[in-house]
Amino acid sequence: MIFRLSIIGALIGTVALADPLFEDITSALPDHQYTGGWEHFVGGGVSAFDCSADGLPDLVAAGGTTPMILLKNVSGKGQISFEPMPLLDEMTGVTGVYPIDIDGDALLDLYVMRVGPDRALRGGPDCSFTDATEDWNIPQTDQWTTAFTAWWEDGSDFPTLAVGHYVDRANPDGPFGTCDTQTILTPTGAKTPSYKAKELSPGFCTLSMLASVDARGRKSLRISNDRHYYISGGAEQLWDIEEERFLGPEDGFPTVSLWGMGIASRDLTGDGRDELMLTSMGDQLMQIAQQDGTYVNAPYDLGTYAHNPYLKGDGRPSTGWHATFGDVNNDARPDLFIAKGNVDQMPGMAMRDPNNLLMQDGNGRFSEAGEQAGLADTARSRGATLADFDGDGLLDLAVVNRRAAMRLYRNVTVGAGNAIAVALEGNGGNKFAVGARVSVTANDMVQSQQVTIGGGHAGGTALPLHFGIGEDDQAWVSVRWPDGSQSDGVSIKAGQDLTIRQSD
Repeated sequence: MIFRLSIIGALIGTVALADPLFEDITSALPDHQYTGGWEHFVGGGVSAFDCSADGLPDLVAAGGTTPMILLKNVSGKGQISFEPMPLLDEMTGVTGVYPIDIDGDALLDLYVMRVGPDRALRGGPDCSFTDATEDWNIPQTDQWTTAFTAWWEDGSDFPTLAVGHYVDRANPDGPFGTCDTQTILTPTGAKTPSYKAKELSPGFCTLSMLASVDARGRKSLRISNDRHYYISGGAEQLWDIEEERFLGPEDGFPTVSLWGMGIASRDLTGDGRDELMLTSMGDQLMQIAQQDGTYVNAPYDLGTYAHNPYLKGDGRPSTGWHATFGDVNNDARPDLFIAKGNVDQMPGMAMRDPNNLLMQDGNGRFSEAGEQAGLADTARSRGATLADFDGDGLLDLAVVNRRAAMRLYRNVTVGAGNAIAVALEGNGGNKFAVGARVSVTANDMVQSQQVTIGGGHAGGTALPLHFGIGEDDQAWVSVRWPDGSQSDGVSIKAGQDLTIRQSD
């Protein structure tokens, strides 16, 4: 497996590695914290998406007992700036938010996860939203929602939604051993969305879900669970969407039990199969996709386990939350950011637990650069997003913290490589082409990314796909659409944004 990673690294070994550097520009944000008691120990997501149609990523962040906040990007040349936008009301109890086009009008809506009844907000022009929870028949339960993902069935104009729940708040024997079940919301409406709920069990205290095409080439639902509360008998789960069954060791999916927090996915080897990053307390587990459709745990020397703080003074195990891949220095090698932070005051875990920035080198291995890059914040971080907030071709960073101010960092890396951004317009109701895979050829190698909704920890990114292409001044881009059709390739120059329409 390392041989396969090393071959990819050798192909791009001539690309100069620019050391990443970020500038803390938190002052460009209003003060916002994720607050609350034990029901907000988890959650705290943030999502980046363009609700103003100006090509700049806007932000929406959970607040727990603090109201959820929507921030419109009003950046100008050479500076990043956000201004708060009004929402329907001061919505509290929010654990996370995911952008998704539920009604197929090419405007992103918001699925709002809460401790208590979830809400669905219909997106309108210029970051305006209306409550569509009742119109779309989104179930109103008193469950504790902590995970979300979605996919489109073949021929459906509306997405299927999967909602993950944590501890059963109504169980008097809780919290330990009282994990709640998941819910699958199937669209039933012909002209407008309407949903029918069915239970997906067993549930093992879900903290992240990701629907995607797995290493087998099949659509599946990955579920990451927190064994702190299921105690025993639980595990990470993989549910085959077509067959509607959980996979097990007989299917090549061995039992793995983690303090599962978040999921990230990215093709790191150029074979069109996504590797997986599962965050946890202690080890962060990378799983490498195999050609036979299975996964193997990454070797320790890959550098991704990030099990202890890299700052001196606290040698206890780390607690990982949101993970996301992104090429922060545009050298054509995806890097990895992990938000870290104690659940609250857990004595067995590190309290001085800085966020990780793991940079991939020419051999496919990762090394820590968080402190040198200016990202060694030791607040209790939760959600995060990598996005190019100022349109300069470099991925910037926003991080939500528990009981500490939200952070914003501008990427000011000197000597970074070139980059491109690719947006898709799908047919039918799946306007953002969720389930498609974009492949980019540059630097004598192939990169690919899936378009997905979900994963991370309580938030995600719904933006054009960013690809670093190193020193190359152009790239070749192709798309495999959700229905399996393949687009003709197209050339794009470095620094450009490209939109590919399925009908073309």
